[in-house]
Amino acid sequence: MPPPPDHRAPVAVDWYRTPVSPELFKQMHQRSDWRGFCQSLGFMGVAASLAGAAIWAQRHDHWGWALLALFGYGMVAHFYVNAMHELSHGTVFRTKFWNGFFSRVFSFLGWLHPDHFNASHQRHHRYTLHPPDDLEVMLPTHFSLYVFLVHLVVNPPFFRWMVYNTTNFACGRFLGEWNQICVPVDQPGLRRDITRWARIVLGGHLAILAVAVWLGWWIVPVVVSFGPFVGGWLWFLCNNSQHTGMQDNVSDFRLCCRTIVPNPIVRFLYWHMNYHVEHHMYAAVPCYHLKRLHEAIRHELPPCSGLVGAWREIHEVQRRQKEQPGYVPEIRLPAPSSARIPA
Repeated sequence: MPPPPDHRAPVAVDWYRTPVSPELFKQMHQRSDWRGFCQSLGFMGVAASLAGAAIWAQRHDHWGWALLALFGYGMVAHFYVNAMHELSHGTVFRTKFWNGFFSRVFSFLGWLHPDHFNASHQRHHRYTLHPPDDLEVMLPTHFSLYVFLVHLVVNPPFFRWMVYNTTNFACGRFLGEWNQICVPVDQPGLRRDITRWARIVLGGHLAILAVAVWLGWWIVPVVVSFGPFVGGWLWFLCNNSQHTGMQDNVSDFRLCCRTIVPNPIVRFLYWHMNYHVEHHMYAAVPCYHLKRLHEAIRHELPPCSGLVGAWREIHEVQRRQKEQPGYVPEIRLPAPSSARIPA
């Protein structure tokens, strides 16, 4: 196997972080099992209720309600990746076990790979939008109406890709430049962990399918295994607002990340990742404290809008970039504070 393509040492980025008082800094980093259970079990309860409703409705020949519940479950299940993301940071619960436990539960249901994600996402935080050190997100990114419509109702290509990716990991294949950087050959332990988990995910969903066929409950794998690839429109709009239409190769999270302020229901389903500048500035702050952190540093943030306003901005940037390749959006920042907190 060829050596990893990233031969040079990554260049450290001297990130700017809006200073906060030592008292607030300490409070913001307090983790709570109670708050963690409220977020995790509340989110799981919404997903389980919709999945159960879809299965019950189909078993009682209420097809209209079954499809509606399946669509609702898919809308929620798309956010499994955000659940895994927060839990993988180890900040949701005070107790380490619960972070790991719920991370694996949501990862299994969403065909996700937390060990691989951690390896990639640590680099994303350290070198946000500084290629080639961060290839998890690259700019410029262009989205068409067709891409949104594919996510709107059902997304078979995404399902096929997830199964393909999981199968590759299960066979110990790590294809592509980013995989070679994040999971290099000189880390066999990490590769074994990823391979082992991929086999659990693949074997588990195959077992669900086999039992369902044997019992005649075909609706179960449709909901549990395929449901996370249905109704992804809201997740698409939320997740792709994080960095699209921003600047790359800068050392200020306010220029490469976007904070949005949607309604409380969306914030809950999104695991509060709408506060994306705040999350990147202080990645160890639990998601349920990000609103308070936002209020403390908003005097240094660009104006924040909801999803509609964010996508108006993104549309305008993408329009300009099509007309003027190389166009970089201008983002006006308030005057910085005089003090800085070390990274």
